[in-house]
Amino acid sequence: MSQEPNEKPRWVSAINPATVILVCVLCLSILGLTVLYSASVSLKSDPYFYLTKQLIWFVLAAVACFAVSRMDLEHARRHVWIFAAVCLVGLLLVLIPGLGIAVKGSRRWLGFGPARLQISEFAKLAMVFGLAHYLALNQTRIREAARGFVAPLAWISAFAGLILLEPDFGTAALTFAIGVILLFLAGTKLRYLVTAFSGAAGILTVAVINNPNRLARITAFLDVEANRSAGTYQLWQAILGFAAGGLDGVGLGQGRQQNSFLPEVHTDFIFAVIGEELGLAFTIGVVLLFAVIFAAGLLHLRKAPNLFQFLLVAGCLLLISLQALINLGVVTGCLPTKGMSLPFISAGGSNLLLMGILVGVFINTQRAWTRPALMRRERSLKEVMA
Repeated sequence: MSQEPNEKPRWVSAINPATVILVCVLCLSILGLTVLYSASVSLKSDPYFYLTKQLIWFVLAAVACFAVSRMDLEHARRHVWIFAAVCLVGLLLVLIPGLGIAVKGSRRWLGFGPARLQISEFAKLAMVFGLAHYLALNQTRIREAARGFVAPLAWISAFAGLILLEPDFGTAALTFAIGVILLFLAGTKLRYLVTAFSGAAGILTVAVINNPNRLARITAFLDVEANRSAGTYQLWQAILGFAAGGLDGVGLGQGRQQNSFLPEVHTDFIFAVIGEELGLAFTIGVVLLFAVIFAAGLLHLRKAPNLFQFLLVAGCLLLISLQALINLGVVTGCLPTKGMSLPFISAGGSNLLLMGILVGVFINTQRAWTRPALMRRERSLKEVMA
């Protein structure tokens, strides 16, 4: 059968942004499981300790991904306030001694039997989901101060503020930044957003100044080598790991940084283990995979049929991309040290479960969005004019 001149081959049509994202996510997840097995060998007597835990969460994330991919987003939208209320209540509960599980001075987890859930991970999605719903309902009044700025900013601040109280400065800042970016994409006036960012920066500055540990971490970052035995110990060890790995790496399971030299090696600083054991090619590969996810997500957004789904998918894309950018920036010394997982790779069930849900949203919309919204509008106009 002959093919029209402008018709794409079937194999080209079959390759779409959401499929590309799924392939990249699987590559990152397999790499994460591999490196976590390497970390398990040296850190625990059980060589499958981290691998087993992560595999369980990976299966749960896959189930969540499938469930979300089959969900009717417009129907789920009717229950967004219930989801948001549950997350807000959860953020309050983690602050209560005896209910919230404290680790290293921060209360971020609730226990459910043998499992721990970090409520702030799901609160980020609730903030995005609720904000997308609200802005879509008020899109004709988005340029107004009250409806288009004050009300949605209060929504964003409620989530970011409770997360800040845990305290979790990084996640609070990430949540606030994503919310403000979504306001910008929805059409809120720029001068309002500049005011919001300035106010948030002032609050974070005061919070850091009043916390000696946070302040010491920031000042130590300004001179990494001079503070390598104290404030920048983790970062210095990560840099040594990258240097030792070189181009080819020292070999899987052969790195010295995971032998108690580098704290949080299986979570926040796992990228340094990849650099040391697998070398430059794999570190560049990880960066490229996240870049491809971001680029594919931008292409996917072209097909959004309405403002709600556009903002929801944009928020999901930012939750993945900005978190990855912050983690990579911290581990390579481009940003001050802040505990934040590397999506799909770091150990941590709550974040992996969230990432599974986010990927499920991409797959869901891949099935629902058939062609670019711009093309649909053009066709509708032609039909009206005919």
